[in-house]
Amino acid sequence: MTSPSSPPAGFTAPAKKQFGQHFLADTHYVDKIVMAVNPKAGDRLVEIGPGQGAITFPLLRKHPELTVIEFDRDLIAPLTAAAAPLGQLTIIHRDVLQVNFSELAEPGKQIRLVGNLPYNISSPILFHALEHAAAISDMTFMLQKEVVDRMAAGPGSKVYGRLSVMLQAYCRVDSLFIVPPGAFRPPPKVDSAVARLVPHDPASVGINDHARFAEVVRAAFGQRRKTLRNALNGVCTPEQFEAAGVRPDARAEQIEVAQFIALANAPAA
Repeated sequence: MTSPSSPPAGFTAPAKKQFGQHFLADTHYVDKIVMAVNPKAGDRLVEIGPGQGAITFPLLRKHPELTVIEFDRDLIAPLTAAAAPLGQLTIIHRDVLQVNFSELAEPGKQIRLVGNLPYNISSPILFHALEHAAAISDMTFMLQKEVVDRMAAGPGSKVYGRLSVMLQAYCRVDSLFIVPPGAFRPPPKVDSAVARLVPHDPASVGINDHARFAEVVRAAFGQRRKTLRNALNGVCTPEQFEAAGVRPDARAEQIEVAQFIALANAPAA
């Protein structure tokens, strides 16, 4: 019997610091993640960063068809060999930021993303996924807890910021549970957490110009201590503040997601 502190059946490999690798090794948390994903027949599952297969192999036992994206070439052969008795594993050997998620979806069938995201590029991966949100039905990711806190934060919170607004404009964000450092090999220096993101129906997002929205949010949080009047000087006019119903003397962390959308949508004079 496998003890809670031992890795799931698969293989072992040294973690590489340059890839931000921390391999999940506690079956209790593996089971919780697989239960959170709850794969169903017909799902198009795509895992980012399978590593040693801690989540990969349990998913394959429940859903014997899985696509994984792995950049570390040294993991390709052992993943392939260990997965062979369990199901069909398709490995994309590429930097995840260069993968077009929309191309992985099938006509009428969105993909479901899952993964223990590398800590050093978790935010870029999240923004990359947003670019393909229409092709994604949901995402179950493990990240640093402080990142998940920022993702799910609301206005008025000290950690509410650009990441919060950008994600919540396009997705429902739920923080599910915490994973302690001891669940990994090697253990990171911080707590981790699992989050679920469910993209909104594109028709309901209400953003007229996505690049303009991103520009407004980036500038608003670029100088958090300044009022929006000053932070968005040259980006938004007084007339746009008035049209959107946003107070120019407020600070970015006080503004709700819907207000940022309204401000970005406000017509130029």
